[in-house]
Formats: sequence, structure tokens, C-alpha cells
Amino acid sequence: GTPIVVHIHGEHSDAPYDGNPEYFFSPGYDVRGPQWVEEVYHYENDQPAAALWYHDHALGITRLNVHAGMAGFYIIRDDKDTGKPDNPLKLPAYPYEIPLVVQDRMYKENGELFYPAFPGDPYYTDFIDGEGAEVDGNSPSALAEFFGDFIVVNGKNWPKMNVEPRAYRLRILNGCDSRFFVLRMLLVDDPTATTGDLSGEYISFTVIGGDQGLSSSPSTVTSLVVEPSARYDIIVNFSDSKGKRVVMMNEGGDEPFGGDIPGPQVFNFTDRIMAFDVEVNKDLSTPDDFEVSASLTSLHRQGYDDVDNRRRLALFEGRDQFGRLLPLVGTVDPAEDMNGDPINWPDNEVYRNADLVGQMQGAATWHAPITENPKLGDTEEWEIWNLSADAHPIHLHLVHFEVVRRQFIVWDSAATESGEIVSSEGMEPAGDGTYLEGRVVVAHDGGLGGGFIVKEPTYGADVNPASLPEYVETFPKDTVVALPGQILTIRAKFDKPGRFNWHCHILAHEDHEMMRVFHVGPLPVEVDHSIHTMSNSNTTAPLVLDSTESKVEANGVMASNGANAQACIYWRAVGSFLIFILMI
Repeated sequence: GTPIVVHIHGEHSDAPYDGNPEYFFSPGYDVRGPQWVEEVYHYENDQPAAALWYHDHALGITRLNVHAGMAGFYIIRDDKDTGKPDNPLKLPAYPYEIPLVVQDRMYKENGELFYPAFPGDPYYTDFIDGEGAEVDGNSPSALAEFFGDFIVVNGKNWPKMNVEPRAYRLRILNGCDSRFFVLRMLLVDDPTATTGDLSGEYISFTVIGGDQGLSSSPSTVTSLVVEPSARYDIIVNFSDSKGKRVVMMNEGGDEPFGGDIPGPQVFNFTDRIMAFDVEVNKDLSTPDDFEVSASLTSLHRQGYDDVDNRRRLALFEGRDQFGRLLPLVGTVDPAEDMNGDPINWPDNEVYRNADLVGQMQGAATWHAPITENPKLGDTEEWEIWNLSADAHPIHLHLVHFEVVRRQFIVWDSAATESGEIVSSEGMEPAGDGTYLEGRVVVAHDGGLGGGFIVKEPTYGADVNPASLPEYVETFPKDTVVALPGQILTIRAKFDKPGRFNWHCHILAHEDHEMMRVFHVGPLPVEVDHSIHTMSNSNTTAPLVLDSTESKVEANGVMASNGANAQACIYWRAVGSFLIFILMI
């Protein structure tokens, strides 16, 4: 059977239960990853109320397992955000609180799920032939990104929902592989319209929180970027739309997102997500008295400690040994462990022949030695330099973080459009900014691809937040958009020891090397990273969720926060199904 390992995205987990990609296991545990520990996963749920989610994280096949259905909400409650009608924040509660898992899919003519991988499939020409890659067309190939032509909400294509003329709380999760959504709410002129061009008036909505909980400074907007894996908590008031239809629209486009809004649309109806048909009558027995200013501005968020360490990291776009696009992460500066000692490339023939010797720096693949090594209890600022052409949703396991600033990268004026100085072609830097210098990267099988190191990193002006009104980041986050040509700074406290990950949450990217380990506390002796041979099948059956002694809500799991809220979960693969048992 297909290996899996479950990651609860946003959960403050101990390292053995974090869902590390090398903790995977097959049905019956016949195949186990090199970091596998045990069958039983323990979740403390010791964090403020938030809409987390679970998904597969098996090394190299995450995109396929999630595409097959392994994803859903994992919602935590606390004494303020109780999920009950009498909650002290007066937040809309069931049935006026609606979790929405928004994804995209492709299907065969017979209705089976489809994922492109062969010549003639959608996007194969763009990402393989168009890039000059040399692959065996008789075998499946990883593609740089995936965009489905069907928009799916809670498992249904383009659904509609009847709502009352009142405030609703929508918990939105972008569960897509690669697609960025840019949400807008359109009050359409024709309440029966479903296809074709839709006309009408855009209405505002209020973002009250997201990834890791509520915000003390909500934002009222008409447009919202929702990056892959991020969750946004919004209030939409349908009171003035009686008898009308409101359509949740998407301006994110159908191609790799670089920050341009609207993005290019390739498919017919991916510019819309779902419809809300507003009834005339309202249930007066349930209060509708939520007020943003009164309810949330009193929330107190614990501040971060003084910064103990700053590190500079980078996002690159290289090539693998077949010439395919290879998204990578790495370091800007030479790598050091938590004590300031150098971290070196492996001293073996493969790395020496690739001229990767001495202290590590620049792009690195998953199996290279760990370069991010915070001390236990330290608060760190991470500068993430996006030196690629596209935006990337960056996710850190274990922690929540705050967005500190964005700055522009100043490029060397002699560099190519992609930022390179190619000395073998006689190029020389002008000395007035950042540039990239080519460097070999080593794959897990010893194959050699192309990456980069950063030279003369140069800071530009701060990005004015007012220039990015579609980005709302006023709440604790675990995923954030790193825009191309910019330096994103985040701040987080690393308060549990052990092995965790950071990566781009475009699933096709994290499956293709854009993911690295970080280790909190003293580094372990490096282990043999070889793994069992695994099938690259995408035929895993959809997730079967069986919840006992817990409340199941709209394709997700509810958990409470408190002294008695620990969860003991048995993630067990049975044949091609997954059984989820939650005991509180």
C-alpha cells in the first residue's frame, strides 16, 4: 500500500508526532521511514483556538496523497472561541460558522481523479518540453506545479449554499497543491446566474483572524490573498443582500503566482468558487450581534521575547539532473550550528567531485546536512530572500510567527534577468547589488543538478504595507507569502526540542526538494538517509474519517483546549484507507 504520515499543520507538536516526511509508514508498517518512531501520536492541543488542518506529509508523494483526499480541518477551541452560541466574543456559531476546504482538481471523463505526469497531459509541455528537460516519456514525471480546472469546496464542485440575511463566520482553508486564491465577494445582478461573465457589485468582508487564531486588529477588505495551506477567518454580513446571490470569486489565476492581481485565467470557471443564496427570512431566535470592534480588540496576544539570533535564508529556482525546474531553499550565509561552529558538506566522493567541500552555503537538497539549528527556547528572526521568479507560501512546523517586515532586494546591475552573474561567459558583477553564482546541488541518488549561492546580499527600501492591501497578516501565522524580489522577515520562538521542517507549501515544490529540516537544540549525529523504494502511485483512496467521543464538523475534527484536552490519535493505514480515531 501507499505510505503515509499525518501532519497536523499548525499543531504545537512534540517532534516525534509532528508528521516529519521521513516518519512515513505503509499499511501494516511493513515499510517505515528512516525517522519512524511509533504508531501512537500524542497531541497536546495546548494553544489558543485556531483552525488547523491535517494532511499527509510522506516524503516525495505528499501532493499525490493530498490530491487523493487526505486533508481536512482540525479545529481547536478555547474558553473565548468556544464554538457555542453563548461564546464571550459573540462570534457567529454553528450553523452560522462554516468551515470551507477549497481545493482544485482534475478528472477523467469517467469522473476518476486525474493528476498529470505524462506527455500530452496538461502542463507537461510547459514544465517539461518547454523547459528543455530530458525525461523518459514512458514513465511519469514530476511537474513543477499543478492547477486543476475544477474548483472543489468540501468535496463538491462549485457548490451553492442557502444563507440567512445575517453575519456568517467562514473558516477558509486553501487546500490546493499550487493555486493561490485572491478572494472577492460579488453581489451579482442576476440571482440565477451560474456560468458566463458575472456582473454586479463587490461587497466588503472582515478578516478577524487566520492560521493560528484571532486578530486583535481585524481588517475590512474587498480582496484577500489566500496562499496554499493558509487559513483565513472572515465575517461576511449578508443582511443587505436579501433574496440575492453572492458569489465568492477568485482572481488568483491558473498559473504560478508572482504577485500580479488578477492572475492569468486559463480555464473557463476557475474565477469563481461557490455561491451563497441569501434567503429573505431570518431566524430571530439566534442572536446576530457580533461587532468586530467590541469583540476582538480586547484580545491580548503574548509578545515575542527579545531576538536571540537572526539568520538569512534563501529561495532559489534551479534545475535537477534531468533539466526540470528545481525549486530549492538554502542559506544566504555560511552555515553554523547553534554554538557558532561551522556545518560542513558531507566529506565523501560525490560531494567532493561536485566541488562542495568545507562549510555549507547556498542551495541544498532535503538529504543534505541540517543547516538551521536554533537553540531551545530562543526567539529568532528569519530573513527569507526570495531570489526566484514566483511567490512561495513558506511554512514552518512547530512555531507560530509574526511578520516583521518586507524589503526589496537590490540586484547587481550587471546580472541577468534571473539575477545571475555567469563568470564562464565573461560576466563580471558591477558591484552595486545582489547576484547569484551557479553551484551544483546533489540529489538523494547522487544525481547532480544546478543551484546557486548568494553574493553581495544588498537590502533595498521597506515595502509599504499599504501597497499590499490584499495581504492580511495581523494574526499569528504559520504560513506566509514570500514575494519574488523581496526579503520577508518573520519572528518565532523555538520552544520544543527535536527535528522539524520548513518548506514551501506548494505541494509539488516540497515534493521536489523545496523543503529542509531544522533541528531545535544540539544536532544529532547524522543518520543514513537512504529510504525504502516506494510506489509513486496516485491511486490512494479518499480518507475515511471515523471519530469517536469527538465532534466532527464539515470535513474536520473539533478539539478543545484545556488541561484535559490531550488527544491520543492512532494514525493507522488499513489497506488503502486511513482510519482516524480521536479520544479526548
